[in-house]
Amino acid sequence: MSDKRQAERVPMLGELYGEVMVFQPMLVRDISRGGVTVETRFPLQIDSLHDVRLTLGDRSVILKGRVVHSHISDVDQDIVVYRTGLEFVEPSSAVIGAVVEFIESVKAHRSGM
Repeated sequence: MSDKRQAERVPMLGELYGEVMVFQPMLVRDISRGGVTVETRFPLQIDSLHDVRLTLGDRSVILKGRVVHSHISDVDQDIVVYRTGLEFVEPSSAVIGAVVEFIESVKAHRSGM
């Protein structure tokens, strides 16, 4: 029987730890060209970096965000809600353009234009 792998796997005799990134839902409370405030049901560590996917109208963008503040904003029975501020880290000009266009669209819609 032939091995279908392109590269040899090496068994770990000790412990090798890693992490997996999983997209979890969050509620965006406010947004600016520099960052967002979000609510989640899980805490985020200060200064940690996260990929954030935002649906801006009919577009979806992924940005890198650094946690600048986080605190518990609500507790209801066994559900804890965390409010967290994320600063965008080195976003591309195209992504910032999409964010700014979305913000302007929301403001225009609210003013009845």
